[in-house]
Amino acid sequence: MATDTVERRTAHVRGVTVTTIACLAGVIAAVISTTVAAGAEDTLAVYILASAVIVQFPLFRVLEMVGLELNADDFGAKDYLYVAFMTFAFWFVCWAILLETGASF
Repeated sequence: MATDTVERRTAHVRGVTVTTIACLAGVIAAVISTTVAAGAEDTLAVYILASAVIVQFPLFRVLEMVGLELNADDFGAKDYLYVAFMTFAFWFVCWAILLETGASF
């Protein structure tokens, strides 16, 4: 019973950590895209998004070395797609809002 609780807690912390990092990466990529890209047609924003997705995987390994149990070595295709989609979704929504409001940094 106690082992089941510990395993569930570890899985929950892993899920929350991965989701939080993916969402924050999307928001940060949107802010950088607003700052650097000339507008919605500028493909530089997509490169910023791609780099935000790619940077997360080494970050997960570093966080694992620090002490978080993320099991980054056990990531499968589902995990990679999840991180990419969450980052894209937050980037897309935040960047669309920033473009529509005309925000500048």
